[in-house]
Amino acid sequence: MKAVVFKDLATWAFEERPVPEVKKADDVLVEVEAASICGTDVHVLGDPPGFIGTKGIILGHECVGTVKQVGTGVEGFKAGDRVVLVPNLPCGYCESCRRGKANMCNNERVMGVTCDGVFARYFVAPEVALTKIPDDMPRNLAVFAEPVKCVMGAMDWVRVLPGESVLILGGGPIGLYFTMLMKANGAGKVIVSEPSKYRAEYARACGADLVVNPIEENLHEVVLRETDGNGVDIAADAVGVLIKDAIECTCKGGRVVLMGQNGAVNETICQNDIVSKGLSIFGNYIGNYIMSRTVKMLEAGVIPVEKIITHQLPLSRFEEGLEAMRNGTGLEVILYPDEE
Repeated sequence: MKAVVFKDLATWAFEERPVPEVKKADDVLVEVEAASICGTDVHVLGDPPGFIGTKGIILGHECVGTVKQVGTGVEGFKAGDRVVLVPNLPCGYCESCRRGKANMCNNERVMGVTCDGVFARYFVAPEVALTKIPDDMPRNLAVFAEPVKCVMGAMDWVRVLPGESVLILGGGPIGLYFTMLMKANGAGKVIVSEPSKYRAEYARACGADLVVNPIEENLHEVVLRETDGNGVDIAADAVGVLIKDAIECTCKGGRVVLMGQNGAVNETICQNDIVSKGLSIFGNYIGNYIMSRTVKMLEAGVIPVEKIITHQLPLSRFEEGLEAMRNGTGLEVILYPDEE
C-alpha cells in the first residue's frame, strides 16, 4: 500500500509499505474510508516542528474506516463494523492511567506522530482505540469525530451556560468547532478573533456573532465594548500562543480554556493578571473517554461541521492538501485512499 511517511525535519515522502498484520490478540485491522489533515500533521512537518515526530512512521491520525480483521482477543468488533479512531494510545498502568486520566498517560504513544498512523489504505490499532459508528453515518461526517472529540473535552472544563459571552481566539478548524459547540450549548454572544478574511467568513457561517481582525482592531477594546465593559465569561485559545489575549479579554471570575498547542513558541505572562481577576484557567489535552458521546452528537446533527470542508482529495495529492493547511485556505482537508 502507498503511505505518507515522515522522513526527517519538514520532510515526507510517499512509500510502498506492506499491509499491516494483526499480530496481538487485541489488534484490529481497519481499511481507511477517509482521513483528514490536522494542524498536528502540519506541526510535525514544520521547521521548527511544533510536535516531534518519529522518523519513518506513517503520518495521519484523523479517520473513519471499516474493520477487516480482528485479533483472537477482540470481542467488541467484527469484520464489517465501521469505526473511528482515538489515536492517543495510553499504557494503562502508569499513575495517570490508574487515576482514570488516560489522556495524561506518562507513556502515551500517538498514532501518526510517534507510531504508524492512517495516511494509507490500512492501519492496525488496539481494540480500545476504536469506537463503533452507525452503518449509515456518512464518511464525510464521521471523519470529524477525532478533532471534534478534542474540543468536546475542552467544553467539559468550561461548561458554558445559556447566555454567556465567549471569545474564540483563532478561526481555524479547532476555533470553528469551538464556535459551533458554544452556540449549540446556548452561548449568547460569540466573538471570534481571526485575521484572515477567508476564515472569518467561515466563522460567521459557523455561528459567530462578531469576527474581529486583531491586526486591524484592538481586540481588548472591541471585547469590552461588546460586553458592557466587563469582558467575556469564557475565552478559548484555539491557536496555542494567545494566552495573554485570553487573560486580558476575560471578565473577573471568568474561565479560560487553552486548547491550541505549539511547542516551538514561548510566551510571557504576568501571574497577577490571573490572580487579581480570579480567573480559572484550564489546559485541555485531547479529551478523556469522550469519543462515544462525540459520535452521538455528530449523528444527531447538533453542529454543522460539513460547512468547513474545503478540500476533498485522493491521498496521492497529499502535498496539495498540506499546502492548503499551511497557507490557511484548508480547514477540513479530507483524503481518500487512491483506487488501486
